[in-house]
Amino acid sequence: VFWCLLQAAAGILCYVGAYVFITYDDYDHFFEDVYTLIPAVIIIAVGTLLFIIGLIGCCATIRESRCGLATFVIILLLVFITEVVVVVLGYIYRAKVEDEVDHSIRKVYNGYNGTNPDAASRAIDYVQRQLRCCGIHNYSDWENTVWFKQTKNNSVPLSCCKAALSNCTGSLTHPMDLYSEGCEALVVKKLQEIMMYVIWAALAFAAIQLLGMLCACVVLCRRSRDPAYELLITGGTYA
Repeated sequence: VFWCLLQAAAGILCYVGAYVFITYDDYDHFFEDVYTLIPAVIIIAVGTLLFIIGLIGCCATIRESRCGLATFVIILLLVFITEVVVVVLGYIYRAKVEDEVDHSIRKVYNGYNGTNPDAASRAIDYVQRQLRCCGIHNYSDWENTVWFKQTKNNSVPLSCCKAALSNCTGSLTHPMDLYSEGCEALVVKKLQEIMMYVIWAALAFAAIQLLGMLCACVVLCRRSRDPAYELLITGGTYA
């Protein structure tokens, strides 16, 4: 039963790590510190490794091999320490998200090019549509961008338009047609949520690992107490 639980947990770890990579790709222009992906890389590696480790532990438990179980416990202990490191790194990078986004988001918006959009410009349009926001703090931030001054049409990108409106042109003369919330706070919130997924996955799996080590230790202790032979007492005499 624990082996099945371990395999399921390993699969979930790999899924969480892959989700972080995919989501980070959508927001990487707003967050330049690639080391933020280290926790995700670690949990993917750990999840992949645990498919093999779980099989070793299952075979060792069925055979009640003391050597195999001891190896299984040691490996789980090392992985447990790795999970603790992931949690610590997750909290560290989660705290740095706001500063990182604040440092880079203005540069990204100032480089927006709606006429011939590059990757950064497409990222801005994607974020504004996905998070339903406009500008850094609000739609008026677009007035300070190079793109706004060059177009001279007193409008913001169409990605600022509310999804329910089909006739929105992005004109600042109709601010009710635009998303009123800025993107910076929402991007920070989204990235912090992603990091929390990593932290919770690592914590949950650490608890499962403790259960696995406990189960293996119980089997080991039981085996160590089993004598090679037993004295049978029958009617007050030794047989």
